[in-house]
Amino acid sequence: MANDDAAVLASVGPRLRALRKERGTTLTQLAETTGISASTLSRLESGERRPNLELLLPLARAYQVPLDELVGAPAVGDPRVRLKPIKLVGSTVVPLTQQPGGVQAFKMVIATTRREPDPRSHEGYEWLYVLSGKLRLVLAEHDIVLKVGEAAEFDTRLPHWFGSTGEEQVEILSLFGPQGERVHVRAKPLAT
Repeated sequence: MANDDAAVLASVGPRLRALRKERGTTLTQLAETTGISASTLSRLESGERRPNLELLLPLARAYQVPLDELVGAPAVGDPRVRLKPIKLVGSTVVPLTQQPGGVQAFKMVIATTRREPDPRSHEGYEWLYVLSGKLRLVLAEHDIVLKVGEAAEFDTRLPHWFGSTGEEQVEILSLFGPQGERVHVRAKPLAT
């Protein structure tokens, strides 16, 4: 464990130098931003000075990066699930459900380049909700544009396609039931 800590500490200086150069910042500019002298910053980058919180916190603020990223801290047992985006032609899909079967949830980001309809049909039922942008939905003989906050639901056995209008990328939530499961929306009745 001590060797791991020493390796992390030894990598801080080169990481700081690389980050500063990547941002096109001089030691003098960084000194003005952080309040740390240019000579201290230079010794920190060269490894002649050991990093401490008093030095690293202003640097993390100046570079606008988390402290653990700044020092290259080893991963710990983070309980959060890190979802892996899937890149497809013209879109990025992030699966939001982890279990197989049943209704599956996805967040999709659709590029402006995905605008030529190619309707397909398959088993299932889909519900789409637009988070940002405008979604073009071709469903059988219908060709409609959904705006932010609008939703659509349909049987995927109907020929369908959805994509961008070509104006801007679109972000949507998709709930898909592969065996035709439907999403049940319950609304509270209006008070009379």
